[in-house]
Amino acid sequence: MPASPAPDHPSTPAGVLAAAQTDADRSSGAVSGAASGRAPDDDGSVRRSLPGNVVRGALMGVVETVPGVSGGTVALVTGVYDELINSAGHVVSAGRRLLLGPDRAAGARHHLARVEWGIVLPVALGMVAALLTVAGPVSHLVEEHPVTMRALFLGMVLASAGVPLRLAGGNLRARDAAVVAAATVLAFVLVSVPPTTVAPTPVLVVLAAMVAVSALLLPGLSGSFLLLTLGLYQPTLRAVDELDLGYLSLFLLGAALGMVVIVKGLQWLLDRHHRVTMLAVTGLMLGALRSLWPWQLEDRALLAPEGDWWLQLLAAAAGCVVVLVLLAVDARTRARTGHGAQEELAGIESGAEDAHRTR
Repeated sequence: MPASPAPDHPSTPAGVLAAAQTDADRSSGAVSGAASGRAPDDDGSVRRSLPGNVVRGALMGVVETVPGVSGGTVALVTGVYDELINSAGHVVSAGRRLLLGPDRAAGARHHLARVEWGIVLPVALGMVAALLTVAGPVSHLVEEHPVTMRALFLGMVLASAGVPLRLAGGNLRARDAAVVAAATVLAFVLVSVPPTTVAPTPVLVVLAAMVAVSALLLPGLSGSFLLLTLGLYQPTLRAVDELDLGYLSLFLLGAALGMVVIVKGLQWLLDRHHRVTMLAVTGLMLGALRSLWPWQLEDRALLAPEGDWWLQLLAAAAGCVVVLVLLAVDARTRARTGHGAQEELAGIESGAEDAHRTR
């Protein structure tokens, strides 16, 4: 198989992604494509390098600290989305078989053997390392420059809303527009509620983590964005930066519970109601943009632009550009290799059918 064309310059965002993918995807001296990373052996299996998967995880970890770019989107662009979600589904199935049977030990071993450990573990390692490194500086920027950072995040989320809309596929019909509009209104109303001033309780932290983990599974939806709308964005970043083990233990518990519920639910939704799911995600993102309006009071009352509004406009434009670069990488990859975001989601759907057959 011929080598892929040379990636963009490594100093650009597109070049960083493409270079990471190229390094990760070499197998037996062949490269299948910068973003798909697939190098099939004779038996059809997929191999990726350990360093490349760590880099993939690090990219996902970095963007998960920013309320605007989804780790799921990066997983789609870098070609590991279907493996991660389907592997998570097999882990959940293994736990269920171990607890409920039948054939507890054999059933659990069957599902665990189908987990792509060579991808899951390095990606998880890269994500954790990136989160521990980046959480502190991002939290400081949000505290010191809230208006500018909200403008930056607004641009990122606005551009990211095009991801689930594009993945929905087809032309937008009146019924589809109604789904987007209903989800937009729902999200707008929810984020208009004044935030509580009560310190995060254990139950709230667990529930917030259960919701936020969905962002790793739904492309275009940012976990940090969900935490921001729930009022737990800065407390969570601070806990990561200060290694608050009590808070982090509760958050991880909620994330684990959320994975058990959401992974299977997402596979089912994408398999049975793919288009409606993507349209609903689009609407939720658009409606929740209200919480990122740069000029607002602590009770979320919106204000008119004031002061150096042009600086906030530039910040929003910069946020849009970052996300558009990621989307351009995916489009370029799909044109070159025939494998991109659409194919990654198709892998989730086929994984759901496979899991149903082996349950």
